[in-house]
Amino acid sequence: MAKSYKYEIFTAVIEKQIHSRILQEKDRLPSVREIKEKYKLSTSSVQSGFEYLMIKGLIRSYPRSGYFVAEIQEENIPEIRTKLPVVVRDAEFMKSMMLTSKRTSESSSFNTAVPGDLLIPQKLILRTMQEVIREKGASLLRYYPPNGLETLRKQIAKQMGTYGCVLNPDEIIITDGALQALTIALKSVTKAGDVIAVDSPCVFSVLEVIAHLELKVIEIPIHYRSGFDTEYFRTVCQENNIRALVITPNFHNPTGMMMDDETKKEILGIAETHQLCIIENDMYSDLYFDEQRPHSIKSFDKNGSVMTYSSFSKTLAPGIRLGWLYAGNFYAKSERVRFALGRTVSPIYQELVLKLLQGSSYERHLRSFRKKLNQQAIQVLDALRNSFPEGSYFHRPQGGYSIWGRLPENTDMERFYEYCEKHQILFTPGNTFSFTDKYQFHFRIVFAERITSESIILLQKAGEKARKLLLGT
Repeated sequence: MAKSYKYEIFTAVIEKQIHSRILQEKDRLPSVREIKEKYKLSTSSVQSGFEYLMIKGLIRSYPRSGYFVAEIQEENIPEIRTKLPVVVRDAEFMKSMMLTSKRTSESSSFNTAVPGDLLIPQKLILRTMQEVIREKGASLLRYYPPNGLETLRKQIAKQMGTYGCVLNPDEIIITDGALQALTIALKSVTKAGDVIAVDSPCVFSVLEVIAHLELKVIEIPIHYRSGFDTEYFRTVCQENNIRALVITPNFHNPTGMMMDDETKKEILGIAETHQLCIIENDMYSDLYFDEQRPHSIKSFDKNGSVMTYSSFSKTLAPGIRLGWLYAGNFYAKSERVRFALGRTVSPIYQELVLKLLQGSSYERHLRSFRKKLNQQAIQVLDALRNSFPEGSYFHRPQGGYSIWGRLPENTDMERFYEYCEKHQILFTPGNTFSFTDKYQFHFRIVFAERITSESIILLQKAGEKARKLLLGT
């Protein structure tokens, strides 16, 4: 159950009044002192509440004037629907894409989808690690069970259960990160040459795993307004022998989109009809910006056709190489694949994550982390929308790390990227996320590093260059 905050007794009232238009744009809100006296709160609680409302973009603060209702900006989501060819791409094509994906530098704060040093809870991790070493001693130097520590698997199942996703801990496998979990899942239900479906655009690390396993792939487009193209997916399943669907329904990387529950249920229904396995990437679901964690597809699964996986590298630190896979009906095969990939996952990482999950520190960190990410998403999105040329579009994320951008189609993207690389504004090009050329005018912006005034200036410069390129200068 999500923790409640003292300030919610007044922020909930203000939110409701704003959404119902009782409070209008630019209306002045009660002062900190007035709220403090009315609701019997401390000054810090009231200030935290106002900060929360600012992060949500509902209010603005003006020095010496107080807090005011922000201008309501309606999301103008375009109806553009990406049309992808129903073509099965072979492994040779995929290997060429692997090479192009390596051209993207990971030195920029705008293209690395992991928490930056200033957002990593370093003190918490190092302190907990020291406690684990003192408590466990030399036992950390021995092999742990191949499928992972039993108490850790139970704790993960317990945590997922609070979100309405019932998992049997005996069918969870602890892995060396999310990509190993994906590899195990795919190898459990496919062989080289089999056809799978993936959401498109799709994060390039997933595409690299597909290439390594020599699978063939059909891309299913994700659309700004309607989300996953379920009708296209249905047609693809009718015309091809699809073995599995790899999908990220919550805070999709690179688009930041979240599918609604009806879409998730429809995808599950199609998969069950055609007897294919859904392999669900649930890595970003803990990084939600709204009031509660969204449902996973697995939470609607009654027949065991969904495998789901996640990792702690996105919520704690990239160096914590610990993930997990819920294999369900495919557990026996997955266990054999896992054993072939290595005897055990690092004992110290397993004990570290277990200790964090058993206490309250991990949840406290997540609340703070989500708050910072949401605030940074708003900052970056405002800079992008105010700086780039008319006809550009930047999708507002509902969680995760990513903003998906698109420039007008007559933009010289080669010169744009050359300028950005020269000035260390290294976005990830859209074509990196597909085996097609449908995303050549798109790029991903990551806001997982600390956003500073210098960061905003870099974004503004990139926008100015895009404007000039659009004008042909």
